[in-house]
Amino acid sequence: MRNSLARRVIGVAAAALTIAALNSSPPAAAADAPYDVLVFSKTAGFRHDSIPAGIQLIRELGAANSFTVTTTEDSNHFTATNLAKYETVVFLNTTGDVLNATQQGVFESYVRGGGGYVGIHSASDTEYDWPFYGELVGTYFTSHPAIQQATVRVENRAHPATAHLSPAWTRTDEWYNFRGSVRSSARVLATLDESTYSGGSMGADHPHTWCKTVQAGRSFYTGSGHTQASYAEAGFRAMVLGGLRYTANRADADCRPENGYTTLYNGSTTGWTQVGPGSFSNSDNTLTSSGGMGMLWYSAKEFRSYSLKLDWRMPGDDNSGVVVGFPAGSTADSALANGHEVQIDATDTADKTTGAIYGFKGADQAARDAALNPPGEWNTYELLVEGERLQVFLNGVLINDFTNTDPARSLTSGHIGIQNHGTGDDVSFRNIRIKELGVVPVPHTGPITGASGKCVDVPGGNTADGTRLQLWSCNSGVNQRWTVNGTTLRALDKCMEVAGTANAAAVRLWTCNGSGGQNWTPGANGSLVNPQSGKCLDANGGSSADGTQLIVWTCHGGTNQRWTLP
Repeated sequence: MRNSLARRVIGVAAAALTIAALNSSPPAAAADAPYDVLVFSKTAGFRHDSIPAGIQLIRELGAANSFTVTTTEDSNHFTATNLAKYETVVFLNTTGDVLNATQQGVFESYVRGGGGYVGIHSASDTEYDWPFYGELVGTYFTSHPAIQQATVRVENRAHPATAHLSPAWTRTDEWYNFRGSVRSSARVLATLDESTYSGGSMGADHPHTWCKTVQAGRSFYTGSGHTQASYAEAGFRAMVLGGLRYTANRADADCRPENGYTTLYNGSTTGWTQVGPGSFSNSDNTLTSSGGMGMLWYSAKEFRSYSLKLDWRMPGDDNSGVVVGFPAGSTADSALANGHEVQIDATDTADKTTGAIYGFKGADQAARDAALNPPGEWNTYELLVEGERLQVFLNGVLINDFTNTDPARSLTSGHIGIQNHGTGDDVSFRNIRIKELGVVPVPHTGPITGASGKCVDVPGGNTADGTRLQLWSCNSGVNQRWTVNGTTLRALDKCMEVAGTANAAAVRLWTCNGSGGQNWTPGANGSLVNPQSGKCLDANGGSSADGTQLIVWTCHGGTNQRWTLP
């Protein structure tokens, strides 16, 4: 794959890009490093007459947006050597079984190793008997009513595929029903409002467009794209471009599943109070700062243990931040003195730039730079507050892990606010939401032992990402000392992770990043379950010998799936 030291040119203003014919799509805010796209449109079932229009659209997008396009209906293109040429592969209205077993294996390796996948419309009517493909696309098509107008509800307006859309998007297409919701495994970007058309069968939560990660790879799917007219619509064309940029690693987004959040702001400022000079405008479900230094804070409630998420964008070298853990009635200045600010700033010093806990701890610069979209594009913060611990995730990537030790401040309770820093510092915010977590679990540290009496062990104390975990005779070493921290299991400052969802997927050590592969919950009979895969931590082959590798396997209650936590 031709990517990746220069996958984006950050801070370089793009020339206005015009797409010839039909409609234009908005340009990227920064010039993307060139990349290569393979468009695959083989059909073994129904064939859409819109395929040529789709190919033409992607060619036009490529000509205007720094990527080359190769089109094929020949599955023999699916070799390791050939796929390595492309950053992402589009399944454009494919149907039926389009790859043989060897080609399937090659494509799976390509995606898991960091390749991209874009599925358009009947890409979900493809490869029903290939489990990996079901994981990749998220679900499968079941039925559709007649072509008609409907309203799409856009619930994520930070992803590059949907940031340009209004909350309600009315258009005409063929609207798919699916086998089930993808909400537990993907980030839903848009849903269908079944009250606006006839023939929907999924009820109040009908996902229509979504994104997800599959190990190192990225997946984007939309159910739109049946009609030829779709490919002439500016909104749809921009959506396809955003999906391509995301899956080709030219734009970042938080595509982790998201459930159980309560909206604090999505157009209404009820419960919010402005203090200090300056203000925020409120338009298009977006708050934009002006003047200051002031703060808009959520005065209706204080929070203790929570995950706060919000989307933000700055047009250039601007300055703002998110303030947490301050008492009611604070001024903008006293909130900063009694709470902590997570900074948004393009160019300040390490402890005062984007991702920093202002004045206390800078972000992991390499992780931050890799995850950060440039000025002009939307980013997503998650601020995870558990006791005095504050973790900062940028577009789904952990970039700061801070524990407050200042007796004058406390994260254990307080309010949240967004800063308007001053004239010319124009930062916008969208979709502020929160999930309260209840009682903060107390971390426990010690060995994880199997029914055999052996311990979960990091071989040789190796801290490299990808180190396979094993069983070994217990020896009280630091490489057998695990900390139960919420739903994560940590050793040597890294997390236990499963590398996939299939039976026999490897269990390994990896940098903690909040992904589903790093979540573990106690199950029946002493099992440890990874909820993303639904499978149990397992000593391979039922062996208890030193060096037995750990995997996940369908839960069966056997002794090789029984574990005792610290």
